[in-house]
Amino acid sequence: MGMPAAPREVTTVEEFLALPEDTGRRHELLEGEYVVTPSPTYRHQRAVTLLYERLKPALASEPDYVLFPVPGDIVLGANSVVEPDLFLIPRPASPDIHWREVSLPLLAIEVLSRSTAARDRGIKRRLYQEAGVAEYWIVDLDSRLVERWQPQDKRPEIVRDVLRWMPPGSSTALDIDLAGFFAEALEG
Repeated sequence: MGMPAAPREVTTVEEFLALPEDTGRRHELLEGEYVVTPSPTYRHQRAVTLLYERLKPALASEPDYVLFPVPGDIVLGANSVVEPDLFLIPRPASPDIHWREVSLPLLAIEVLSRSTAARDRGIKRRLYQEAGVAEYWIVDLDSRLVERWQPQDKRPEIVRDVLRWMPPGSSTALDIDLAGFFAEALEG
């Protein structure tokens, strides 16, 4: 059974968080606009999983951070809640907290899909930047590149070969071979 139709007047974080759970679709609130998108495709989720597998080992010795390969309701303001595809947050003091209480992501990643590309590159990018998310990656499977944004950027850094990332608290950078990543993500 699907989720009952949400009221059209969902414009605040409180109204959004009061909605019933729906694991089949993605729900976001973008500057007061309630947006529902279908569940991600196999290709999309494969790319998210492969990125998670590449990032997770770099954080093995960093117990102060948690990397999530699943959606979470990240509150970015009084009328904005996003669900990044993959994100890194400081480990909360207790696992029993609500999503609205987690700290701002240090890294947020969106893998583009046809239905979300305009929002991921537009309003969501701006929301992440304005909130102060240290890094926001837009993974473009079709163009085989990653757009890396930081809060002050007017234009992204376009990465096609090796994506070098310095995990918080680490003295060693992680290099992600994007050619290898894209080949594996797109081969099926």
